[in-house]
Amino acid sequence: MASLAVTANEIRKSIIKAVHSAKSGHPGGSLSAADIFTYLYFEEMNIDPKNPKDPNRDRFVLSKGHVAPGYYATLAERGYFPKEDLITLRKIGSHLQGHPCIAHTPGVDMSSGSLGQGISAAVGMALAAKLRGDDYRVYTLLGDGEIQEGQVWEASMFAGHRKLDNLVVIVDNNGLQIDGNIEDVCSPYPIADKFKAFNFNVIEIDGHDFDQIADAFKAARECKGMPTAIIAKTIKGKGVSFMENQASWHGSAPNDEQAAIALKDLEQ
Repeated sequence: MASLAVTANEIRKSIIKAVHSAKSGHPGGSLSAADIFTYLYFEEMNIDPKNPKDPNRDRFVLSKGHVAPGYYATLAERGYFPKEDLITLRKIGSHLQGHPCIAHTPGVDMSSGSLGQGISAAVGMALAAKLRGDDYRVYTLLGDGEIQEGQVWEASMFAGHRKLDNLVVIVDNNGLQIDGNIEDVCSPYPIADKFKAFNFNVIEIDGHDFDQIADAFKAARECKGMPTAIIAKTIKGKGVSFMENQASWHGSAPNDEQAAIALKDLEQ
């Protein structure tokens, strides 16, 4: 698991560099999800960067599309496109838009950004696999603020009813959203109980512990007859001292001095 931690750290560095270059973007949730991204793309998913449209590949939908910097940094680290592209984030003419776009970026399976909609697309992909007899799996990452959206629960109800055991929903439970603490804005707790009520196999983990992450995805693969929800407790801004657990870094870019401090934190 040590190599995964190193990879996740490289992804975190790329997130800082990209958002700093763009002078805008969403570093907090990108950093909190970096370990999940790393495990999905370097261990869990059946994918091939040289053949990103392979019909038999596993699918990933970034339902919380604003954390595109973390997604792009992972795709670049995995070899879908050059890491040098990351500093073009949000710039005119770049294929790396503020939210993922399936038409422009290799490896992106679904355009996303409107919160709540990504999980619906993922459920549709999982259902399609069942109807066609395909064996690919579908993964989707949601924010804990995002699950305040009603569409999330409509999709979950459908997934549970259709017993989509090829679907894994991951909730990045970092406790903060753009307006502050999720409990203060509109509490989604208890998250686990809600997914259980929609007939999900629910696993709660430390989203920064690779052993727990590995065990959760293994259990999801072994679970038959119901979709799995992995509730990953994380730290917003993970790895950067002044960003950790600060809602203000949900959608703010570091200046030159802050970026230097952030990269120094991650080097250590």
